[in-house]
Amino acid sequence: MDIRSLTATSGYAAARPATKIDPSYTPGSIQEQAKTSFEDFTNTLNNSEQVSVQAMTGNAGPHAMVQALAQTELAVETAVTVRNKVVEAYQEILRMPV
Repeated sequence: MDIRSLTATSGYAAARPATKIDPSYTPGSIQEQAKTSFEDFTNTLNNSEQVSVQAMTGNAGPHAMVQALAQTELAVETAVTVRNKVVEAYQEILRMPV
């Protein structure tokens, strides 16, 4: 079997649970959800920074660095998209007649 297909399969298996709904999830307040999202974002950035430093010093492989950078890119793109939606909603509210 080709090593690339094994890597793709394991990567897909690791990413798949992130797309499933957690049955134990109970929605909390907006503040709690926002706090959790910001903490996850910060943890992703910190983890990627640590892996990048380890890769530069030779303690981590290039695969780990590419994976960390891809996670960071996804997190930043998500944050930018959320920010754009919030700004768009705010502008819509400002356009409403009083």
